[in-house]
Amino acid sequence: MGGTQRPTIKTVAARAGVGRTTVSRVVNGSDLVSDKAKAAVLAAIAELNYVPNSVARGLVTNRTNSVALVIPESESRLGSEPYFSAVIRGVSTALATTRTQLQLVLVRDQAERDQLTESVAERRVDGVLLVSVHEHDPLPGLLEDMGLPTVLAGRRSRAESLSHVHSDNAGGAAAAVTHLLARGRRTIATITGPLDMDVSRSRLQGWRAALEEAGHEIPEHLVASGDFTEEGGQAAIRSLLGRVPALDAVFVASDVMAAGALAELRRQGRRVPDDVAVVGFDDSIIARHTNPSLTSVRQPVEEIGTTIARILLEEIADPQASRQHVVLPTELVVRESS
Repeated sequence: MGGTQRPTIKTVAARAGVGRTTVSRVVNGSDLVSDKAKAAVLAAIAELNYVPNSVARGLVTNRTNSVALVIPESESRLGSEPYFSAVIRGVSTALATTRTQLQLVLVRDQAERDQLTESVAERRVDGVLLVSVHEHDPLPGLLEDMGLPTVLAGRRSRAESLSHVHSDNAGGAAAAVTHLLARGRRTIATITGPLDMDVSRSRLQGWRAALEEAGHEIPEHLVASGDFTEEGGQAAIRSLLGRVPALDAVFVASDVMAAGALAELRRQGRRVPDDVAVVGFDDSIIARHTNPSLTSVRQPVEEIGTTIARILLEEIADPQASRQHVVLPTELVVRESS
């Protein structure tokens, strides 16, 4: 048996119920076609998978007026971490005055990753915003290889090639530690986020740089790794207190983990800030509602959201636009915990 014949302009015209000239006009982007006829032709082209040239491919696949905001995390993390809702608010604000729809996509396992890849391959979205970037996640590279406009909140590493926006994580962490040193603290530990994320490595680097500048040694037993969850913060401070009972301060790489650390310090009878001072990072709503209220490094999370959305719209409009790398400033907000 012979293979199925490739569809021709004639087959498309028959399927759409229009003349070949109309198909030709649609394929070549002419305005001399009614919306109804254009819709019928595009539907027929899609059904028959008729792709005569790059112009037709562009017409059929590249104009969805929607972008995907991809978060490779669980629903529980999405719900418990104020960072994500603030990014979503920022993205929504930037898209509000455009005709662009926002699709929120959680990628929790390989099946959902495959589903996203298929969606991208079929060009069901014009671009992707990727939040919570891990160093060895294949997704950014995959999107880049597919030629789909992609902008990251964060970066895989300092060598990131895609457009990205992030806070001054190292500078913010250094400011937190400098503040603790100025308050007379001498044994300052840190609880990191997952170290396969640049955001975590940068905050660790800021902690280290501030201590080195003050002439302190950097014993590695003052570093405990967490996972940006409250339970992770509890476990990490428990580990630190076991190793370094004399610690008098801790810089925690997120407010959520800091809330866990505060709860564990209270459980172990350590007074905050009298015995142990605590500084978090994010200045999320959590910081104002802990007991005591949490000193934290404020990062402009909504602005990260509006900025990644703005850059993505620019790259969709002009695929040849140069990549942008934006660093937004942070600010230390001092409360009762330090």
